[in-house]
Amino acid sequence: MSTPNGRTDADRVLIFDTTLRDGEQCPGATMTFEEKLEVADLLDGMGVDIIEAGFPIASVGDFEAVSEIARRVRNATVAGLARAGFNDIDRAGEAVRAARRPRIHTFISTSPVHMKHKLQKEPDQVLEMVIASVARARNLVEDVEWSCEDGTRTEHDFLCRCVEAAINAGATTINIPDTVGYTTPDEYRALFRMVRERVPNADKAVFSVHCHDDLGMAVANSLAGVEGGARQVECTINGIGERAGNAALEEVVMAIRTRSDAYPYATGIDATQLTRASRLVSAVTSFPVQYNKAIVGRNAFAHESGIHQDGMLKNTQTYEIMTPESVGVSKTSLVMGKHSGRAAFRSKLRELGYQLGENAVEDAFTRFKALADRKKHVYDEDIEALLDQEIASAHERVKVLSLTIIAGTMGPQSATITLDLDGEHRTVQATGNGPVDAIFNAINTLVPNEAVLELYQVSAVTEGTDAQAEVSVRLEEKGKTVTGRAADTDTLVASARAYVSALNKLMTRRVTNVPEALRAI
Repeated sequence: MSTPNGRTDADRVLIFDTTLRDGEQCPGATMTFEEKLEVADLLDGMGVDIIEAGFPIASVGDFEAVSEIARRVRNATVAGLARAGFNDIDRAGEAVRAARRPRIHTFISTSPVHMKHKLQKEPDQVLEMVIASVARARNLVEDVEWSCEDGTRTEHDFLCRCVEAAINAGATTINIPDTVGYTTPDEYRALFRMVRERVPNADKAVFSVHCHDDLGMAVANSLAGVEGGARQVECTINGIGERAGNAALEEVVMAIRTRSDAYPYATGIDATQLTRASRLVSAVTSFPVQYNKAIVGRNAFAHESGIHQDGMLKNTQTYEIMTPESVGVSKTSLVMGKHSGRAAFRSKLRELGYQLGENAVEDAFTRFKALADRKKHVYDEDIEALLDQEIASAHERVKVLSLTIIAGTMGPQSATITLDLDGEHRTVQATGNGPVDAIFNAINTLVPNEAVLELYQVSAVTEGTDAQAEVSVRLEEKGKTVTGRAADTDTLVASARAYVSALNKLMTRRVTNVPEALRAI
């Protein structure tokens, strides 16, 4: 048989997802019954080979979740975890009984430190428990996986004895986990080669890797294990799990897919669903995905550096080794920030539908850079507000140059403002009942008018405490109504600019004899 990418069965790597078991053991990551079913459905739909649905003996809720998942999953094998005790194994067998492809995954510690301090048993006693537990599980299901907990710190001779005994007792999958995230890629690769060479019946079982990320090498170790002969990778969505977590499913899958020259293997995962799976697991566990997380992080396909953005605009392969669409992201994002260059800014303007001359682009770019220095994230709405303000101010007779506010509980509040009045700079200070009133009083001192303030409204352009405030000011004078708008990260600065914008429109209308009906066109 052939597998994706033209690989043979010998090159097929099975994906064993343990998000619902090992992932849920992560402190605070507990899921409800309904959430587990939703995750299981998505895992089954995206092509996961084995879903470890839970630890049935842990609680009634876990048993019921594993049982329901076993009933509803259509494609994947459904596994239940069990310790070496018969009660655990029987409970797991009962939970997965309704599955189309049931599996019992039983384990016991084999390292000297675990046997001495955790199990308080001698090696020969542990070996007897390996044989008895696997045989018990094999009487219940045909597919049995055996794991030697803390396998990477287990003495090699004893490890080989246990693996041989487990296979003879009926285990079809042998997992040698790096339970504490201690090993290195070279060590792990060599470990699998050694076991497969020394154990006489090794060809009768599939070998599996299960790596934790305590030293940040879970994915690298997993891939090294595959190079050593393992053909099953145990992993979780977003790499969630105990302590530092597990190998991340999305990283393993995309490493094999992207670097097929280095890893000539294949999986059955539909990679276009990786981002969706990541977001679902993040939502149900309330565990946010770090922005720079490989493959599924918010910034995985985002570029802010001007040099990078320029390269991306010329050819996406300059800085992206996979397409965003291949993992379910709609498109690359050129994040606008203080590191962005002119090329990216012009591209963003075209994307937003603005056609500006070179001088206007330069002026807008200067204001954009000033905004980016004050804001962590510059969104499309920020740029639109900035450009709308830029266009509106192109023909203004009055402009705000500087503003200083003194406000607080000890009133009255005061504002000192400097305006550009047809090229002349004038400064005034005024007080008011609050900082906004003081600003408007100061402006009215320099630009006398009879306008009545009909509306003063503030709204946030985007989310966050550093969002730009968009202020709308509506003025009425002798039956004529105008609205001025401005945006700034400082609400009071935006207020001053919006008020001045409205006054400019009033002054324009005073000297224009165009009928009102035509002005609205």
